[in-house]
Amino acid sequence: MTSTTPTTTASPGLRHPGIPGDSGIPGATNVDHIAYTVPDLDQAVAFFTEVVGAELIYREGPVQDPHGDMMSRQLGVHPRAVAHIAMLRLGPVTNLELFEYEAPDQSRVLPANSDWGGHHLAIHVTDLDAAVQYLRGQPGVQLLGTARTIQDGPIAGNRWIYFRTPWGMQMELVQAATGLPYENTTRARRYGPAPAWDTDHPSSPESSDLRPARNPSA
Repeated sequence: MTSTTPTTTASPGLRHPGIPGDSGIPGATNVDHIAYTVPDLDQAVAFFTEVVGAELIYREGPVQDPHGDMMSRQLGVHPRAVAHIAMLRLGPVTNLELFEYEAPDQSRVLPANSDWGGHHLAIHVTDLDAAVQYLRGQPGVQLLGTARTIQDGPIAGNRWIYFRTPWGMQMELVQAATGLPYENTTRARRYGPAPAWDTDHPSSPESSDLRPARNPSA
């Protein structure tokens, strides 16, 4: 007799959808996108497409509700806020949504990494030194310190450096080592490195190639 019950080995950090007692949002399959609010949408789109290598998918807006409360009720912003939006494809697995807002109560101070709401966006590279040299030649980009190698802990061997975009958004470059220490303690894996920075992955139902992105580290 063949059992139809999935068999798994319990491991910290791994979800097994469909197994009673598993935690998480029912039906969740993947992160759809990450989003950032920027001061100037044209500037941000140009930077991510021309410097980082993203692909612009679409733009939309203005998104607003001049006489109602949709913006506060649905988005948690001032009722008279107006948004312009762009969606980009950033490498093989990430959709990046950019917002430019106009709002009466808008704060125009970018948070530091140590502030509540502080954030950064990290990109893996195969040659950190070459990537740093490239960024040094990009107008308005500010490199923070020098490239460092992590000496101990779960990701010892990784190399990294932070930088700021021309409008001050925090970003990071990471060059991952192979055989990271944390891999000895769990079956869970960080995604990547991807085989290539390739945005040509059909994702529509009409596509003949619906293969999901693989996790080369799994």
